[in-house]
Amino acid sequence: MEPLGVNPQIVDVWSLPTWGATKTGTPPLLPPQPTPNHTTPPFSVNKVLNNKICLWPGDITRLNAEGIVHSTNESLNDRNGYSERLLFKAGPELKNELYNNVKNCKTGEVRVTDGYKLAARYILHTVGPRYNIKYQTAAESALHNCYRRTLQCALEKKMRSLALCVINSVRRGYPPDQGAHIALRTVRRFLEHWGQSVERVIFVADSIDVSIYEILMPLYFPRSSEEEECSRYLLPTDLGDEYGEPVIPDRQIRIIDNPQHKYEDLIQMKRDVDDSADLATQFQSSVSIGDHAFSQMEEDIDKQRLLGGQPSYATADPETASMTSDLQHKQRYERLLRRAKNEDLSEVSGIGCLYKCGVDKFGRPVVIFIGKWFKFNEINLDKALLYLIHLLDPLVRGDYVVIYFHTITGTENHPSLSWIRQVYEVLEYKYKKHLKAFYIVHPTLWTKIMTWWFTTFMAPQIKHKVHSVPGVEYLYDIIDPDQLEIPAYITEHDMTNAVKCRNNKQACTHRQMWDGYLCEFMWCQRHKGQNLYKLMLNMIDQDL
Repeated sequence: MEPLGVNPQIVDVWSLPTWGATKTGTPPLLPPQPTPNHTTPPFSVNKVLNNKICLWPGDITRLNAEGIVHSTNESLNDRNGYSERLLFKAGPELKNELYNNVKNCKTGEVRVTDGYKLAARYILHTVGPRYNIKYQTAAESALHNCYRRTLQCALEKKMRSLALCVINSVRRGYPPDQGAHIALRTVRRFLEHWGQSVERVIFVADSIDVSIYEILMPLYFPRSSEEEECSRYLLPTDLGDEYGEPVIPDRQIRIIDNPQHKYEDLIQMKRDVDDSADLATQFQSSVSIGDHAFSQMEEDIDKQRLLGGQPSYATADPETASMTSDLQHKQRYERLLRRAKNEDLSEVSGIGCLYKCGVDKFGRPVVIFIGKWFKFNEINLDKALLYLIHLLDPLVRGDYVVIYFHTITGTENHPSLSWIRQVYEVLEYKYKKHLKAFYIVHPTLWTKIMTWWFTTFMAPQIKHKVHSVPGVEYLYDIIDPDQLEIPAYITEHDMTNAVKCRNNKQACTHRQMWDGYLCEFMWCQRHKGQNLYKLMLNMIDQDL
């Protein structure tokens, strides 16, 4: 029985298991011959910090933390399940304060109110950014400010415990894995500086984000030397400054102590100039143009970025160049799209391994991929990628579904993991965002292992969208049979398995028998085999 005056639905934050108390799982598998992104582990094992954080997949409004974070919009009236639940439980007083006193909150800022009827003493309202690949750096900085300012408010209010919701939102286009990186590294840096003032930070996430945090938390808060070592390979090269804030080299003040001083990044440029024609000799000048400081002057960097150009030092320094990778990614995709529209791709389209096929029951276009007809070692992979972009680019502006048939495939049909990753990285974010489901029909052990590896370590944001189904008939719940155009050998394969199951009824469950009959029935009906159709009905009658 609960003590008097205690709400049984309230969850005590001090009863939640800390990250340091959880068992370390199996270290992530690294790809063959991995190249580390860091010479030393960026974050070392710190048992004190690990015992200050928790990961909890529950309702944040039930926690009795001194402060909870509310991710909302600029007008503080966002309509989503979390916001409506929080406003309802807090009571009308909170709505009145937001409407009459607070009124608004800009992106990246924080507004603090009382918790009213909630178990929490304070509510910290913040607005996460909208994500656009053109302004990715601005979005990252704004999201960092959301987390950092909520932590600073907790420090100013002397809160001993703080519950953090996932501030980045898929509704605003923010990739959940990138948002988790910013959240974890910001909290880690904050605790390194002011951890003595905060005793408990709880990451509260839903079922989708929890899987991402479970993968990334061992990298930012390692519990063993194995997890610490894995962080060298799996953490991105850019981890921000000492507070976790994204670093923008183009905005840094550049000071030189001598007019003749040269950027180290321009050494290669100087060599190229020295190898070129000696303009000083041609113009009878004693000044070497390649060595003079004037030759190293650049245009305004902001202007260069707006025009699509890159500063010379950005292309010379690999670490600096990585900061512009997103813009380069956009430009690369646009180049591939132009090629896909202009080049002759008949040698790939003629294979018939990838095509659009009808719509599902929600009106979303369905894309079919036939694994058996995809000869990985024989096909022109460059043109295969172009054809993929040519086919999908018009479709991914809205929701779509992909069905991959792994039926009767061999090793020659299995693409390499590196090529799959290359394709995934080339495709824009809209491909991942609007993909609503990816079905794998007739999966094998190889398929399941590759799918688990890829969706766990390379594409966790689509992990919940990938489903394995044992037969074609399982697709009829989401797509009508007349909308599914697939090769005959796939339905024949299902029918053969159904016949094997019927011949060994004692080893099959009743559900498996009916699945087999359904598969054969649909195959007969689809191919208008009237004699075979009657034979099927007779077989069912005999078995019953």
